[in-house]
Amino acid sequence: MPAFPKAAHEAVYNQTLRGNLRHATHTIRAKRAKAVAEVSDWAELREAGKQIKDHTLRHLDRYLVQLEESVTAAGGIVHWAADADEANRIVTDLVKMTGETEVVKVKSMATQEIGLNEALEAEGIHAYETDLAELIVQLGKDRPSHILVPAIHRNRGEIREIFAREMSEWGRPAPEGLTDTPAELAEAARLHLREKFLRAKVGISGANFMVADTGTMVVVESEGNGRMCLTLPETLISVVGIEKIVPTWQDLEVFLQTLPRSSTAERMNPYTSMWTGTTDGDGPSTFHLVLLDNGRTDTLADEVGRQALRCIRCSACLNVCPVYERAGGHAYGSVYPGPIGAILSPQLRGTASEIDASLPYASSLCGACYEVCPVAIDIPEVLVHLRERVVEGGAVTRDGNKVVLKPAKGHAAERAAMRAARWAFKHPGALRTGQRLASRSRRFHPRSLPGPGAAWSATRDLPTVPSEPFRDWWQRTHGGKDTGK
Repeated sequence: MPAFPKAAHEAVYNQTLRGNLRHATHTIRAKRAKAVAEVSDWAELREAGKQIKDHTLRHLDRYLVQLEESVTAAGGIVHWAADADEANRIVTDLVKMTGETEVVKVKSMATQEIGLNEALEAEGIHAYETDLAELIVQLGKDRPSHILVPAIHRNRGEIREIFAREMSEWGRPAPEGLTDTPAELAEAARLHLREKFLRAKVGISGANFMVADTGTMVVVESEGNGRMCLTLPETLISVVGIEKIVPTWQDLEVFLQTLPRSSTAERMNPYTSMWTGTTDGDGPSTFHLVLLDNGRTDTLADEVGRQALRCIRCSACLNVCPVYERAGGHAYGSVYPGPIGAILSPQLRGTASEIDASLPYASSLCGACYEVCPVAIDIPEVLVHLRERVVEGGAVTRDGNKVVLKPAKGHAAERAAMRAARWAFKHPGALRTGQRLASRSRRFHPRSLPGPGAAWSATRDLPTVPSEPFRDWWQRTHGGKDTGK
């Protein structure tokens, strides 16, 4: 993937994409605001969610061990995966042990993060996405562009064309004469998927939450496809990031109020599936839980950046972000697009690549994302923190080891400007002289910046320098003595 500015530059000229995004995000945003306004104690719920997540992250080692013990006692089998390769290897081996060559999947950000579908395909195992939006993306040989609505960049006409063209290659073909009405599109997907639900012996899922004291997995969804995948197969494999854990059922109650309102603008999810290990004669007879790290403990080591691990994947920050609305999700080069992706991906993957080094700059720092976050992640604070890491380098934790990053290329002028500003602020006399010189020469100032600064001033007006520095004005109007401090 190219750096975000290049990818976004191409996206903003796609009028169909921008129209689809604008319509979808504005609709979801308005519905969410109405749903949240119904709750009189929303601020308290938000703070409670933040405190629960922070407490859990501080004691993550203890709660993960408790979770493993609870899952094992309930008949499940727990596996630990340090990175994507290990997680893919574990899941692939588990599927091979069943002798099956097909699996059905619940929508899962974690499995997208590690590229599980591609890993299974390389071993001759076909993974079928069953979430409607994920099905659209898979049939269209596309990539998700939104956390909650992966096919948000597609309109009904495009979806009809994908179904008519591709469904026959994956299973039951689309009905003859299919139109782009939502009811017909949903029915075509239902008929296409039903035969897969009834045939599949292995299901793969993620989880929205894991309850440490009982070993319970929780999946919330709106369509019912997840319930099919979680109950019909003989073997269920869940790949879950280690940060998705909560200590108790009482803690879970908070998030079951805030997540649906923040994501789908619903008072509660139509389908909330919970399972604890295995039970004879009910649901899968074998349950495997793969606990995924893949950069999460490295992120946990960063005192500022670790708040990104509070995220409950509601996507509220995407729906209010002016940058996401115009650039779309693909420009972020990650399964996690939008503001949360701009702070999560560079921490999980590091900032060595061009795309990851550019993501902290994919924001106007307007703060709208922080205002709507149901667990109060201060995304602008983390963005600035990561920008400093990119420009200055410094000590970070990678793969559990302390390393020192070199400053990224292309930021020499920025570093020089910041160092010059630091020197000036430490020398009041020089600062005062510079301010007076700037004021007296203001009529000669250019309207745009030269060189590397031209890109910045091409879309912004340069601030006008006042005719008199503040210190001189204060001394003149108040008769104060300028001490130079």
